[in-house]
Amino acid sequence: MLKYSKPDLFRYYGNTGWRSFARGWRTPGYRYIFFFRLAGRSSGLLKLIARLLLKKYSIRYGIQIPYNTNIGEGFYIGHFGTIVVNEGAIIGKNCNIAQGVTIGQANRGKGKGVPVLGNEVWIGANAVIVGNVKIGNDVLIAPNAYVNFDVPDHSIVLGNPGTIRSSEAATAAYINRKIG
Repeated sequence: MLKYSKPDLFRYYGNTGWRSFARGWRTPGYRYIFFFRLAGRSSGLLKLIARLLLKKYSIRYGIQIPYNTNIGEGFYIGHFGTIVVNEGAIIGKNCNIAQGVTIGQANRGKGKGVPVLGNEVWIGANAVIVGNVKIGNDVLIAPNAYVNFDVPDHSIVLGNPGTIRSSEAATAAYINRKIG
């Protein structure tokens, strides 16, 4: 069971041993992502139990990420509480997400659809990413930013309405212990 979430555990603690797992078990973000991975990759009775526990932790921690959402390895939930991700969204490897974040669907207009996030995306507290937008690799979305537009690689998004600033190392020192 641990094999499904080893890359996520590595992002939290820098290794995947049993001591790190015991620490992770006490960390709400890791515990949620553990059952998220298990519910999405197991079968039979184990899948049913994992889905029930995922629902329990969804209510307890305020995190709504459906188990069939496409999320790459090394996902890191920095702080739990009111995190909502649409099941159609795609999130790349080595991404960080904080409390209050919404990654949602737009139901009409030219932005109709769900976001696709690249690798090494850091999303700050209370940021909103909505609609059929592409977020590049190595992108930092600052706290409270509203993003309903495409963001190129190596960028920082600030404010509401969001503005883009180019930065060659946008997530340096924000995303640690990356998965290959």
